[in-house]
Amino acid sequence: MVIRKSPAARIVYVAAVIALAFALVPVALAGKGKPGGGGGAASGGDSLSVVLFTDENANGLRNWGDAVTFNASTTATSSPSIKLTCYQGGVAVLWGQGNFYLGNTAFPLQSGMWTGGAADCTAVLYYLSGDKTVTLATTDFHVDA
Repeated sequence: MVIRKSPAARIVYVAAVIALAFALVPVALAGKGKPGGGGGAASGGDSLSVVLFTDENANGLRNWGDAVTFNASTTATSSPSIKLTCYQGGVAVLWGQGNFYLGNTAFPLQSGMWTGGAADCTAVLYYLSGDKTVTLATTDFHVDA
C-alpha cells in the first residue's frame, strides 16, 4: 500500500527546504575572501542603506506590511543586485531579490510565511563575476510588528 502525502504537506516540505537553503547562503558566502577569490566583500566606497517605500500605518518606522527599497552606491559594477532575507526566531520568513540597476526595487515586508510580527532582516548588495558572487555591502535592520 502506498501512502501519499497531501498537497499541503508537500508545500510545507518544499517551503522548509527552500527556507533552509536561503538561510545557509550567507553562511556559505561568509569568509570567502576578496573579489576574484570566490566572493566576499569588495573594498571601496560601496554602500547600502534602507529606505521606507510605503508606510501603511504612517508612523515613520519599518513595520510588518510596509515596503522598503534601498539606496545603493558602488563603482565596482554597473549591474548590482540586492538580496533581502528576513528572519523570525532564526527561521527565514521572507526572501527576495532585485536587479538594482533596473531601478529601485520595492520589497514588501510580508510573505506567505511571514504573516505578522517583528523580524530581523539582512540586505546584501552584490554582483556576479563569472561563477563568483561578489558581496559589495550588507546592512541589517529590524522590522517592528
